[in-house]
Parts: sequence; C-alpha cells; structure tokens
Amino acid sequence: MANDPGVTEIIPMREEMEALTLPESLGAFVRERADAMGHATLGIWFDEGETFTYRQLDEAADRLASSLLLQGVRKGTHVAVMLPNVPAFPITWVALGRIGAIMIPVNTAYTGEELHFVLSDSDSQFLVIGEEYLETFLGMDERPPLVEDPRVIVHGKPVEGHTHWQALRDAGAAPFTPPTPVMRSDLLNIQYTSGTTGFPKGCMLTHDYWMLIGHYAARFRDNNRGDIKHTLIWAPFFYMDPMWQFLMTMKLGATAHVARRISLTRFYDWLKDYRINYCIFPEPALKAREPSPADGELFLKYVSIYGWRREAREEVQRRFSVVAREGYGMTEIGGATIVPTAATEKALIPTCGLPGPFRELRIVDEEGNDVPDGETGELWVAGRSILLGYYKRPEANKDSFRGRWFRTGDVFRRDEDGYYYIVGRIKDMIKRAGENIAAAEVEAALRAMDEIEEAAVIPVPDPMRKEEVKAYLLLREGVTKDDVPPEKVIAHCEKRLAAFKIPRFVTYVTDFPRTPSRKIQKRHLIAASDDLRAGAWDRQDGTWH
Repeated sequence: MANDPGVTEIIPMREEMEALTLPESLGAFVRERADAMGHATLGIWFDEGETFTYRQLDEAADRLASSLLLQGVRKGTHVAVMLPNVPAFPITWVALGRIGAIMIPVNTAYTGEELHFVLSDSDSQFLVIGEEYLETFLGMDERPPLVEDPRVIVHGKPVEGHTHWQALRDAGAAPFTPPTPVMRSDLLNIQYTSGTTGFPKGCMLTHDYWMLIGHYAARFRDNNRGDIKHTLIWAPFFYMDPMWQFLMTMKLGATAHVARRISLTRFYDWLKDYRINYCIFPEPALKAREPSPADGELFLKYVSIYGWRREAREEVQRRFSVVAREGYGMTEIGGATIVPTAATEKALIPTCGLPGPFRELRIVDEEGNDVPDGETGELWVAGRSILLGYYKRPEANKDSFRGRWFRTGDVFRRDEDGYYYIVGRIKDMIKRAGENIAAAEVEAALRAMDEIEEAAVIPVPDPMRKEEVKAYLLLREGVTKDDVPPEKVIAHCEKRLAAFKIPRFVTYVTDFPRTPSRKIQKRHLIAASDDLRAGAWDRQDGTWH
C-alpha cells in the first residue's frame, strides 16, 4: 500500500485538511471570501445575463437577511426555496444561513402533490418561490398548514397578496448581525433525497457539513496549484452538487459560470467560450461531439467523472489533456472517497478511490462484521458532520444508523491497496437464480458499445429464476435499432459478462425519465407498465413480446 502513488499523495492531504480550522458558518465563510476577493467576479449566470461579485453576494445576503428577520424568520425557522438557477438562490441560502434559519431546497419539477408533501413534511413556515412555479403552489388541492400567503415570497414579478423577493432584498440594511449566534453544529439545510421508492426523506445537514465538503472539494481538485479559475455549474441548485461546487469555487477565489439547465449540444461551446477549468463532466457529452482538433482549444484542467467505463476515462484524458477523477459521496455523508491526482493507473478503472478527510469506512456483511479485502458487503461510513439524521423519520434513522456508523445501502469491495469499488445499490441488485447481479456492471458493459448512448438495467419478476435482467437502450443520434438489433447487443455482452448477467429482455427508448440533473429514474421505468415483458425482445424465445 505504501508504494501506491495515490496513497502516498492522499495521506498528507488528509492530515492537512483535518488540521484546518474551518469557518464557523456559511455566513462567516462568505464574509471571509468577500474580504479576501472584494469585487472580483464570483458568479456569471450566462443564460440570465446576470453577474455578481464576492462583495455583492455578501452585501445582498446581509440586506435580505435583515428584511427576512422583520418578516418573522428567526434562528431555526424552516424556509422552503423553490428557485431556478438564478443568483437569488445562493443569495437566499446565505441570507438564511446568516440568520441561522434552515433552508429546504425544493425540486422545481415537483407537481402540486409533491410540493405539498415536502412543505408539510419539512414544517416549512415560509416559501421563496420563482414566479414560474407559483401556479403549481396555487393549484394544490389544499395549502400546507404553515405557509400562508404573506409568507410566500415571490422572485420575479410582484404578485398581489404575496411578498416580493426583490423588494425585501432592496429594502434591507447592511451590515447584518444575527440576534443569536450561528454555530457550526446548527442546521443549515434539510435536503430531501429522491430515494428509490416512495416519498423523499429530509437529510438534516449542518453548517459544518457544507464547510467541510466545500473546502474538501477545493483542496483535492485544485491541490493548491491555482489552476482552477473558471468552473461550470449546470445541475439545478436544489441538488447538493451545485451547492458544494459553488462553495468550492469561492474557496478557490474563482468564477462560477452557471447554466439555467444542462444542454449536451451547447456543452462544448460553454467549455470553450467561458474558458472552463473544472466541471462535472456528464459521460453522454463525450459522445455528443466527435474528436477533432478543436478539442485542443479547451482549457480544462480537472473534471469529475462518476461511473464512467474505462474506454471513456481514457478518451476524456487523451482528448482534453485533463485530470479526470472519480469519487464517491451522497447527500447523507457528503464526500467519502476520491481518486487522488497521482493515481494515474487506478483512475482508469472504476474505483471510487481512497477515504477522504474526516471519513472512516467499513465494508460489512449482513451481520455487521467486516469482510476481508476483495469480498463484497455494505459500505458503512462514520466521521465529522455527516447528516444528523432524517427529519421526522425515527424508523429510517433506526434502520440507517448503527451507533455512529451510517449504512449507505451501497455494495462495495476494497482492494489490497485500500481503494474502494462500488458494486451497486443493495436495492439495485438483481437476484437471478441465486446469483447477485449489479445493474451498474451490466449498464457499463452495454455503454461500451459505440452505438449505445445510455443504458438502464432493471429486474423483471420471474417465477422460475425469481428475477430476470432487462435492459433499456438509448441509441446515439442517427443510430436505429436496425443498426443495433438485440442479437448484436447480446453478442457484445457475451464477450464482457458472465452468462447469468446477460440481459434476457431488451427494449429501445427515445429517452429516459430523468431528474433535472439527468439521472435516470428507474422507478418510473418500472412503474410505467404492469407487464415489464411487454414490447421487449426476449433472448430466451428470440421474439418480441
């Protein structure tokens, strides 16, 4: 282990991070960065044509915080925020953090029923909402119990009967001092996770959680080189990724370029036009444009990749002369592992890397006993500032925690060098005739076909084998299923997968149900049909159902 270059690099970095004194709160961090960076540009919302500096964020958050205080927002008040990717989102987040209030980010794609659930479940007393989503709120069959019209704060045009966000910001006073001190152990967010089934659960996350993840991301991605001056944020801000990327950008003294929403057709132009040095690179974007001399015109230094196949890892580094590294984290625990920059060979294989600072990891069997290296089990994580628990979910907390250890629900293994590998979700494992099959492994094999853009694999109930494997295939633009018949797909899988892992059923789709961050929602695939065999090609029979 000691001879592995990644291990050699990460040990002193972990020690350095764990010796740092982090800012006490989000508000303190923003003030610190504003004092250091002044009127340097912090954020450019290029679709909106809006820009603000480090100092402008600090002052706008102060003004909004002072006005919100007069509206009745106090330390511990729950405030839901349903905004698109506009500057008002981080301003509102920082303002609430300055007061010591708690933000509940709300998915802007929610229906009235989903919105009602989150507002009620989170005990939200105020709602900050974009005018374009107000119809969803007003169209609910019944109002959440605590959110009355004057406590609905609308961003955009003024709406009679509701409070106007811009008016609050403009009328506020700066500097702002909270009536009650805000500490690192105070809650900052109740972050709802989508989950695989049922309604989401709210993760209780502290100020220290966000300070740790932002500083961790900056240290391990830039490594004190100063290479990252421009970052690209394309996912919706109500997810955790854009929030930690924004904090990372601030810590680096860089500029965040923020898209309204992802566009694979414009992605390369964004990278070039805004001289982007860092982003989360979606694997489908790699196929969106063929390699060309123009690849050499980009300014990328480091990209985060998640779940990529080996060929794609090699290609992105070769095409763009960029450091591309995997990592593992989740809303509940923040960052857990990362592949160090020095781990050039390991970076090509699908490892999630080594434990990051403040994180302890175990891989355990069903009885909670540690398994030997090379064997699979559930990953448990402990350490500073993981979630305090799920809000109002005692049963979920009982199931998810074993003392200080959090059960991730992910199946992992560890190699002899200490690197961790995700095998799949416990709930994303297919049990076929006694064999455990990780959907992620089958999906990676399918994506290795040049003709396939994306793949999703789910279980199909089967009376003889308990479950069978079904693959949904999204083909690249210009490719038809006549070009890639099921027989060709199966022949490809036979070279890469054990026989019991090869899909029995194959279906072609024109797109997938997705979250706004473009993650495939498998539960919607499963719920779309009472008979998952219908319309699929059956390898066993050689026919279409």
